[in-house]
Amino acid sequence: MKKSTNEFIIHFVGLKIGTHRYEFDIDKSFFEGVEDTLIDDANVHVELALDKKETMMIAEFSLSGTVTTPCDRCNDPMEVQIRGDYRIVYKFGTEVSEDENLIILHPEAFELDVAAPIYELLVISLPARRIHPEGACNEEVMDLYNKYIVNANEPDDDEDDYEDWDEDEDDEDWDDEGEDDSDEDDDEPDDDRPIDPRWSALKNLN
Repeated sequence: MKKSTNEFIIHFVGLKIGTHRYEFDIDKSFFEGVEDTLIDDANVHVELALDKKETMMIAEFSLSGTVTTPCDRCNDPMEVQIRGDYRIVYKFGTEVSEDENLIILHPEAFELDVAAPIYELLVISLPARRIHPEGACNEEVMDLYNKYIVNANEPDDDEDDYEDWDEDEDDEDWDDEGEDDSDEDDDEPDDDRPIDPRWSALKNLN
């Protein structure tokens, strides 16, 4: 995220113990300077309830509105309705937190930057799959998609031939050949042919 403006900085040192409420309106300017963002524009209202306690603060974020994001199919921008809630616990200390919902504040900290958690909530509130309604995608892109992607998934002639192969019939041929070979191997030498002396020696062992 870029460095936040004063709008998203909350000075909590002078706040009394209890709940304090804040509101933010997110638009296109919020994403300026953000690299690799999934959101290009927004019309989102964010409400924050910050509950300050003696040793920690609990932030409850809630947002609703629309964002503009690329379509997963044609990559053209599309509007998506979003709604979400997010809870963060801010605790004072020096240890390292491995919990993404627990942020450790240095004991000398005096302000909160809520731009980053708001952006994170916007992103996780997006639906897993973002696609235009049927027929609303970019026609040129969809023509290319149908030409190079859809057709590539169709089976070719070789695959059809392979599927037509009769496995049982082929197995029978192999079995027949195997039986013929076995019979030939088990046959004793023809009496008309000279008997190998080694063969005779083997017969005498019986």
